[in-house]
Amino acid sequence: MTTMVDVARRAGVSVATVSHVLNETRSVRPDTRAAVLGAIEELGYTHNTLARSLVTSRTRSIGLAVSAISNPYFTEILQGVEAGALEAGYSLLLADPHDDPRHERKVVQLLHERRVDGMIVAPSAEPAETVGYLARRRVPTVFLDRLVGDAYDQVCAESTGPVRQLVEHLADLGHTRIGLVAGLPGLSTTTERLQGYREGLRARGLPFAPELLAGGNSEADGAQDATRRLLAAPQPPTAIITANNAMTIGALRALGELGLEVPRDIALACFDDFPWADLFTPRLTAIAQPSKDIGAAAVRLLLARLEEPDRPARTLRLPCAFVHRTSCGCAEPAPATVPAAPPAALERNRTP
Repeated sequence: MTTMVDVARRAGVSVATVSHVLNETRSVRPDTRAAVLGAIEELGYTHNTLARSLVTSRTRSIGLAVSAISNPYFTEILQGVEAGALEAGYSLLLADPHDDPRHERKVVQLLHERRVDGMIVAPSAEPAETVGYLARRRVPTVFLDRLVGDAYDQVCAESTGPVRQLVEHLADLGHTRIGLVAGLPGLSTTTERLQGYREGLRARGLPFAPELLAGGNSEADGAQDATRRLLAAPQPPTAIITANNAMTIGALRALGELGLEVPRDIALACFDDFPWADLFTPRLTAIAQPSKDIGAAAVRLLLARLEEPDRPARTLRLPCAFVHRTSCGCAEPAPATVPAAPPAALERNRTP
């Protein structure tokens, strides 16, 4: 097996210099660095990260607990996290909590026991036990997508303004009964999107009607049932907003079962764009979240926390984009994506 001593001998430098190149612990002249890297490549040397972690108490690994398998939205966030971690020289350990509070607590503990340097977590609707575990053990953590409180680093997309924009757009098209298929109670995203729905109604002088609000539990089957309930009302909605991409699928299933055609019989707009939204007929008007950017921003926040453990907590909100297509009832627009409200990322500094 090739050792660091072999690399040093081939490059004509000291073992300490090889260590500094590998661990980036001290500046090394470019020509010396090139000689060391060339020797590593030539000899096929593999750095022993386990041995390094015993010395530095750092594993250069990040634990990621998100429902990436069960929720397609998180798949794109995962891509952003992975790219950001790789660029910074960190490996990624992934666990899927399935949006279940008990399972979430278990996988977070398992990741912690693997000695990750920090964690990125998309919390469930009941995150108290998980948050408490991480706080008591002072595990550097960034929460993403769903907020848990200003005492923690967290990053998400803006939710309230974009949903308000969808409501106002549908109202401007003449709709006065606009339904909302809302997400799982307890999630900050559900609360904020419901707030945006109410704000949009008020902005256009429309009353809030409880029968036009139905919970879809953030998943397709729940949204399918919710859409059926909305349309069974004595005065059903003429337009529906779904609060995430999984619920959009469920709503479309229900509309198909009932023989309703979008947008001829009912308008549809959704929060969460997804790659195949352009393939539907009609094409789906949607709010697009900057999923990959959310993942990359979470890595940056975590690395900053690792460098400055006592710095104030930060909440970073990224802007969404209104993607104007035809399911809302508009004619085919020119290909363009415009910023959804608010127009810029908002960052708040908070002390723990």
